[in-house]
Formats: sequence, structure tokens, C-alpha cells
Amino acid sequence: MQLDLLTILALRLCVDGLATAAFFAQARRHPSVGGPGWWTVSGLLAALGSVGLGLRPEGPELLTFGVANTAFVASAAFLWIGLRSYLGQSYALRPVLAALLAVFVGNVLLTSVWDSMVARQTLFSAAGVVIAGLALNDIRRFDPFHRILELQVLRWVTWFKLVALIGLAVSVWYLPVSATGERTSPAVPVLLLGTMIDVLLRLVIFSSLVTLRLQQQGDRARQVLQIREADSRALIENLSAGVMVFRPDQTLASVNSAARRFLGWSERDAHSAMSVPLAPDWRLLSEDGRPMPRHEVPFERVLATGQPVADVILGVQSGDGAQTQWALCNAYPENDAVGGLRHVMFTFVDITSLKLAQQQQQALEHQLAQSHKMEALGTLAGGVAHDFNNILAAILGNADLARQDLPPDSPASESLDEISTAARRGRELVRQVQAFSRQQPMERRPVHVAEVVAESCNLLRAATASPFELVQTCADGVPPILADATQLSQVLLNLGTNAAHALNGRAGRIEYRIDALGSDDPRLPAAVVQACAENGAVRVQVQDNGCGMDEATRVRMFEPFFTTRVVGAGTGLGLPVVLGIVQTHGGAIEVDSAPGVGTTFTLYFPAVRVLSEATADTGLASDGGTMAAHTSGDTELPGPSSVEKPDMAPDAITEPRHILYLDDDDTLVFLVRRLLERRGYKVTAVTDQTEAIEAVRSQPAGFDLVMTDYNMPGMSGLEVAKAVLAISPGLPVALASGYITDELQAEALAAGVREVVFKTDAVEAFCEVVARLVAPPR
Repeated sequence: MQLDLLTILALRLCVDGLATAAFFAQARRHPSVGGPGWWTVSGLLAALGSVGLGLRPEGPELLTFGVANTAFVASAAFLWIGLRSYLGQSYALRPVLAALLAVFVGNVLLTSVWDSMVARQTLFSAAGVVIAGLALNDIRRFDPFHRILELQVLRWVTWFKLVALIGLAVSVWYLPVSATGERTSPAVPVLLLGTMIDVLLRLVIFSSLVTLRLQQQGDRARQVLQIREADSRALIENLSAGVMVFRPDQTLASVNSAARRFLGWSERDAHSAMSVPLAPDWRLLSEDGRPMPRHEVPFERVLATGQPVADVILGVQSGDGAQTQWALCNAYPENDAVGGLRHVMFTFVDITSLKLAQQQQQALEHQLAQSHKMEALGTLAGGVAHDFNNILAAILGNADLARQDLPPDSPASESLDEISTAARRGRELVRQVQAFSRQQPMERRPVHVAEVVAESCNLLRAATASPFELVQTCADGVPPILADATQLSQVLLNLGTNAAHALNGRAGRIEYRIDALGSDDPRLPAAVVQACAENGAVRVQVQDNGCGMDEATRVRMFEPFFTTRVVGAGTGLGLPVVLGIVQTHGGAIEVDSAPGVGTTFTLYFPAVRVLSEATADTGLASDGGTMAAHTSGDTELPGPSSVEKPDMAPDAITEPRHILYLDDDDTLVFLVRRLLERRGYKVTAVTDQTEAIEAVRSQPAGFDLVMTDYNMPGMSGLEVAKAVLAISPGLPVALASGYITDELQAEALAAGVREVVFKTDAVEAFCEVVARLVAPPR
């Protein structure tokens, strides 16, 4: 069957057009893939070459031979450029265009100057062999291990084309010669058919390569996306903030490790929670601690409004209510392409520790305010007590003087006894106020707490009639503490009295426990750690199984004049006095109490080195002065004590002593003058500091004793004492005060003052001090 050349050319044009259209569509659709654009140009050039061959022999030889052959060579060249672009290799367009121009010039010369079909065919074949060889080299370098099937098929097709071109270049020299002397080729239609099949194969192969490249790009994109997703998951998983992703139906899509830790979930719990709507047994709380309404829950607000919610403080309370965790939450919607809600992103930061710190800060602020209030009350109470001391001293002193002036059987004696009893009760109340305000004088020395506890238990048992069990427990090797034994006894007796009242008359139990703690013991309160760093601490616990205290009572229990007893049954100064004395001794106090369980007061005192029995004692005095054991204001005080009339014989003092007494209180000046004059002293009593100093200056040797009050407006008693001693250094000077501190005693001793007298002492004690100071030296 003869192949018609025009039919084959028409088919070739159709194939070239199909390939051009296919490559053009790929270039438009996938611009990231290199090659289809150049292959489109190659198809257009191939079509141009087919048109040129179709014009033979009627067309001009320059077009039919020069342009057609050059177009076919250029088509192959641009196929190769497209291949290099696809493989990601560089290409130089200028050398290719220069080579194509050379081919065109050669075809023109071989047509118009030297018309030789054999030479033209040889030039065409040689150009095709060069281009095929370059393509094979590029394929070998890109895929040396033959792993890409499409490139291997292309390699075999190129090898076949290369062999065919070489065969064409050789066979053209053996074509028969016509009568005109030209060589004719009867196989041109077959050659065109072969090139058309080559175009179809390359169309399929290059389309497969484009598909392969798209698949590779997709795989790389998916791999990059997977890496990014893995990085994002790792970042979210390792965030310190919690992240939870909810679906609109309230099911959980994902949760990170911080959220699981916050919720107390394991990975299995989190996986189980993703399969059902999340409905845990939790209570959501607002910032103020009240249950959060549903419309304020961040998830519900996002669902209702579609708007993000920021900076919401949320409390999560477990079912048993034992623990509440707090979080600072944010929630925002994640929509799909058409605007529908896909997820609700819920992020939060655990602020439980911050919330606890705020609560502790509020508690500390409350304690600070309470401390300031107590300090102000203490200052006020101390000032009132100081002035009240003068009034009580005048009442007691004048009552004693009046009793001495009456006969034993006088009816007024009973009234004077009641006056003295009431005044002593007032003096006892003043001492409690001073203990609360830390203005009570102390005589601190090493004391064994166990002995003070034993003495206090005896007093407690004698003062109360409740049928409770009183237990004392003392560990071995408890060191002494540096304390005022009377004040320590008052502390223990007050706590025991409160414990007895907490039993409400039933047969309960009150226990005193004493033990020692080391300096590094973690049970030591922070307030005494530094004071106990050398010798450790002594711990005293007073425990009862009475009614206990609720939170409201525990908050106010150290407030002065606060009491839970009926009116008239207590002053409300028992525990404030305990607090004041304990803190004055450098100790600390802790309270553990619950309604219906009982109360435990734990006292901590800095220990001192173990001393001999001669120096470590209970220190309890039996006289009625400042060191006499006394109970709290909440216990009943003993009745008035009888006061014996002193011997008032005129010769009680053979040589009258001259005493200068200074006080800004007229009542006390009058009382002291009468009191001392009755005992045979000569008394000069003044109320002005300057007058007292001038009296000494005028008679430096005329006085045997100068006694001055300490707290006076203007010049203090200590300043008066210094001025007097500057005038007469050998003159005995005593200082009287209702508030004696260690600093005052040290400063007075340094100034040369012989003794500091407590103004609320009994009249007899005051006179004994005067007699001792004015006695002539032995």
C-alpha cells in the first residue's frame, strides 16, 4: 500500500497541534513544572516544518527546504531545552539560537548555491544526532541508577531516534540517481510516519513526566505539611499553656499535655474523652468564687456570638470540691472556607499558684491590718493604763491610810476593804492591759517550763470546779527558757481557764505537753527560727477536747475585749494577754481548732543553755507585789487581803530623812507626802521639774533621796535625774514608772539612778524601797 505524502503531512499537523495544545494546557495549569512551555514552542516549530514539507514541490525551495529543515531541528532543540528545564538543569538559549541560525544558513547555501539533497539530509541528521546525544547525557546525569521509569522510556526512544538518524545520514548516500543526476528517496512518507509516531510517544512520555513531577511536588508538599503539622503538634504539646480544641457538639478534638496535667488526665483518659460529649463532674467558678452562669462560660459565648473571648479567669472545681484550680482562658472560633464553625479553640494558662499567692497576700494584708489595729489598741491601752495606774495607786494608798486611821472595829473598815478590793481588781485589769500592750515589767531569768506548768495546773485545779481530767506530759531533756515566770504562769493559766470553759462543765480532758525542738526542726514557725538558731526551742501545747472554735472566732480571738461568753463572765483580755506575753518573750503561738473537735494552742519559746539548779528556777514569788502570781481577767480573783497597821511610833526613825518627791499628778504627790510623813520622813513634794532641780541646786546636801516620776510632760524623770546627779553626784536617785522596760532600766543605771520602782506596787513595797535607799551605809 502506498502512503500518500499529503495525508501523512495532514496527520502530522494534527498530531503536532494536539501536542502543542496539550503542552500549552500543562504550561498554563502547572506553571511550577519546567518544560511544558518549551515543548509548546517545539510543537509549533514542528507544525511549521510540516507545512513547509507540504508545499513541496510547488513552493519556493528556500521555504520548503531551508525553513522546514531548520524548523524540525529547532523543534528537537526546544524539546531538549524543555527537558533540561524539567530536570532543573541550566540552559543557554543564545548558543542554541546561534546553532539554529547556522543550520538555517547551511540549508540556504545547500539549496540556493549548492543544491544537494544528500548534503541537506546529512546536515539535518547530524543536528538531530547532536541534540539526541545531549538529551541522553542529561538523562544519564539526572537518573544514573535508572530509577525513574518515564525517563528510562524516554532514553530508549531517544536512542532509537539517534540510531534512526544515523541510519538516515548513512543511507542517503546510497539513494538511486535519477536521469537528471539527482538522488531520490522513496522512503520520505515512511520517515514522516516515524517522526509522527515519535511525536506521539514523546507527548505521552512528557505528559507522564509532568504527572510524575506533580506527584513529586504533591508528595513533597504533603511531607512539608506533615513536618509542619508535627512541629505544630510538638510545639502545642510542649507548651506550658493548655490547649483544647472542641467541636461544635462539645466533643473534644484534641488536647495537649498541659491541659491533661491541669485536668489530671492520662493519655488514655484524654482519648476516651474525645469519643463522647465532654460532660465532666466539674463546677466552673467565676473569679469571685461563685458558680459561673452558663452564658458566661467561654465555650458557650463563642458558640452564641461567634466572636473570640479573651482574658476570662475561670475556676475548675472537682466533684468532691476538695481542690479548685484557676486558669486565665481565651477562646476563639475556627471557621471553614464557607464560614461555618469547625472548631472552638480553647487556650488557658494555669494561674492556680498566682491565685493562691493573691489569697495569701490578701491574708497577709488582713493580718497586717489586724496587727496595725492591735498595735493602735495596744498603744491606746498602754496610755490609758499608765494614767489609770496613778488613779489606782491613789485609791489604794489613801484607802490604806484611812484604814490605819480607823479603830479595828470601825464600820468604815469594811467599806475601805471593798474599796481596796475593787482597786486591786482594777490594778489586775491594768496589768493585763499592760501585758497585752507589752508594757508590763518583766524579770526574765532561766526558767524550767515544767515547774511553771505544774504550779499553773495547781492554781487551775483550785480555781475551777469542773470534773475534767488534767494531764501534764514533759519530755526528757527539755532545756530552760529565759522568761518571767509570773507572766509565763499567767499565759498557761489563761489557756487552761479557756480550755476549762470550752468543756462547758462536762468531764473532758485538758493536757499540757512540753518538749524540745531542734534549731533545724521544720515545725518551727518562721517567726522564731532566727531566735532559736543557737539552742533550739521549747514547745508547750495546751490541748482540750471541748467545743472548739469556728473560723469567725479564730479570726477575732486575739482581739482585745472580744469574748464569746455572756456579758459579765469575761473581759475578753485572756488571749490578747497571752499573745502579748508570748511575743514579748520572743516566742510564737499557733492555734489549731475546729468546732466539736477541740482546740490546741502551741507555744514556741527560744531555749537557753542548760544551767545549774541554783540559777534555773521557776521564779514564782509569793508576795503581793509585781512578781505575785495572778490569773487572767477571765478568772475570779481572790478577796481583799488584810493590811496590818505598821508601827507608827515617832522614834521609828531616829534621824529623819529628807526626801524630794516629784510627780506631775497632784493626787500622787499628796498621797506620797502623807504616806512618807507618817513614817517619819521629811518630804518635799513638787509637781514641776524645774522646781525640783532648783531645790537640789539650792541645797545639794539637804536631801537624802530624790524620787521622780518618769513619764511627765516636757522634761522626763530620767532627764531630771541626770540634772540632779550633775549637781550632787552622791545623792541617791530613784525613778518611778508604770511601764518598766529593759531599755529603761539600762539607761537609768547608766545615768546613775539607784533603782527603778514600779508605781503600782503595794504601799508597803513602795515604803520598803524608800527605806532601803535612804538607809545610811554600814
